[in-house]
Amino acid sequence: MTILVLNGGKKKDWGQPDICALLSSEILSQGHSVDKIDLEDIPIAPCTGCFGCWVRSPGECTIDDEGRNVAKAAIQCDLLVFLTPVTFGGYSSELKKAVDRLIPNLSPFFVNIGGETHHRPRYTRYPPILGVGTLEEPDPEKESIFRTLVGRNAVNYHSPFHDAVVIVPGREHDLREALRQAVKKAGGA
Repeated sequence: MTILVLNGGKKKDWGQPDICALLSSEILSQGHSVDKIDLEDIPIAPCTGCFGCWVRSPGECTIDDEGRNVAKAAIQCDLLVFLTPVTFGGYSSELKKAVDRLIPNLSPFFVNIGGETHHRPRYTRYPPILGVGTLEEPDPEKESIFRTLVGRNAVNYHSPFHDAVVIVPGREHDLREALRQAVKKAGGA
């Protein structure tokens, strides 16, 4: 199983290097491969909303930067992990740009899912998503918003399932269990 970690944290963020290292070592200890993209180290322009990935070059962003490679890697992995400091309940700006640039992996046409309008899938298979947020101290409201955001993105991305965990000091062990459960559900037990 190949697990892609989109690391939206910065080296200076609380626990970022330690949580990222723990996540990678846990993936490897379970016998899976890990591809990690440190988003702060690569240039990704924001999505311009031009619809070029749907009209001019279906399935490929018209912006020629690393965002194209991120979208390609995201659709090809077996489990997609969003690792980010929780910012007002949301993703870091770096992860937000990367998630926005996944839109070429969807069709411009619409489908009804649970009474809501969403984009149709472009491909037959999409990876499950595990959101891993970090906070310097517990904040139930921010944690709830983060879990909801991961869930909404998973619906939009046609993920077969999703989960989210928020790591605060002293609760690093929650990461191991969330990862184990996500891998098990993804069929890589």
